[in-house]
Amino acid sequence: MWNERYSRPGYLFGTEPAQFLRDHSEYLKPELKALAVADGEGRNSVYMADQGLDVTAMDASHIAVEKARALAMASKVVVNFNEADITDWKWDEAQFDLVVAIFIQFVGPKQRDEIFAGMKRTLKPSGILMLHGYTPKQLEFGTGGPPNAENMYTVDMLRRSFADFDVLDLREYERDVDEGEGHSGRSALIDLIAKKPE
Repeated sequence: MWNERYSRPGYLFGTEPAQFLRDHSEYLKPELKALAVADGEGRNSVYMADQGLDVTAMDASHIAVEKARALAMASKVVVNFNEADITDWKWDEAQFDLVVAIFIQFVGPKQRDEIFAGMKRTLKPSGILMLHGYTPKQLEFGTGGPPNAENMYTVDMLRRSFADFDVLDLREYERDVDEGEGHSGRSALIDLIAKKPE
């Protein structure tokens, strides 16, 4: 499915980073080792690399990874791109200072719990998790994301899922999004920034 979506000309979600990353750029500190989860065509990993981070990115679509490599080359940055399914990714323990997961709501609750556990495990102590996605109200807007309410996030669900982390920021809000044809229009969004305990 993803190869088919990414095979269209251009970049499905544009080449600019998610506004979420720009809004929280204070966490993108040079030389931090970062993982971009299900990074698609590279807009977020390339932006982080441009901020001076040491970035590893992964995505299941070989077409998306090829486009991401082209975007990194055009931007004159280096990213360690990996073609890998999120469900098969080896979440090696304490590898990253920062894990960034933006619009990864293509999995249901069971797989989501496994992915959340992997993201926690791969963070170093005091590492930062940055998670950005949709709330169930997004189904009313229909401007991006899957048509499955159970895949969406709520404040209560994320608070429970990351009860073992220090929550630095957790909020629901609405915003007009213009991130390629894949995310365009009024959107019901939610952000989580959480710190792994030492």
